[in-house]
Amino acid sequence: MIKVLGICGSPRRSGNSEFLLRQALDAAEAVAPDVQTELYTISGRKFAPCDACFVCKRLGGECQQEDDFQELRDKWVEADVIIYSVPVYHMGLPGGLKCFIDRLGNSQFAGHGLTLPIRLKTVGAIAQGGQLFCGQERAMIDIILHAIVMGCVPVAGDKDYNYLGAGGWSFGKSDKASVRKHFDEGNEIAELMVSAARSTARRCVELALIVLAGARQRSDILGSDTRYEPVVKRLADLYPGI
Repeated sequence: MIKVLGICGSPRRSGNSEFLLRQALDAAEAVAPDVQTELYTISGRKFAPCDACFVCKRLGGECQQEDDFQELRDKWVEADVIIYSVPVYHMGLPGGLKCFIDRLGNSQFAGHGLTLPIRLKTVGAIAQGGQLFCGQERAMIDIILHAIVMGCVPVAGDKDYNYLGAGGWSFGKSDKASVRKHFDEGNEIAELMVSAARSTARRCVELALIVLAGARQRSDILGSDTRYEPVVKRLADLYPGI
């Protein structure tokens, strides 16, 4: 079973970012019958910033700050595909999500002998802002760089309207249902946003299936390098006795 985790980085529930993410997860489920999706929203949850205490080194990668980080970290580690959907904040990611990413990177680094394992998860980015040009691609680049740092594989959708990931805007309105309303009305731009979100998710799942199949065939390479340990463990879950 392929596990797809959709992370909505918006502090608002049922907003434009969540609408696009739900569209993406619907497309992910349609790729294959054994795809399992879950939507996790940052809204209403607490993620303190990393305070650089480095206690995680002594605790084997466990962060001493106890909040919602631990729950999302576990879901992130278990997933084969991660799809982020974010509103643009100050030309970048919202603070709550950035706090999670910072702590995820540091705790995983500390928990793996001061290095980061190669996970080969596929990662997709969806970003929308209030205006047409307000940092969507910059926010997507933040997610892509995060994926690379964490040993994952960034994936974009179909290139006729999707280069780094799925971008969109809320038509200059703060209404959290703006994208959905325009989509329901048949607005061409809103339809392109949804198509981009769906193609990003579809390609993420397809590549995850390809990567896992290839990893299974070349388990000899994986077994010779401890940095591939997360992939080896995942293959053991998917294919007992490998």
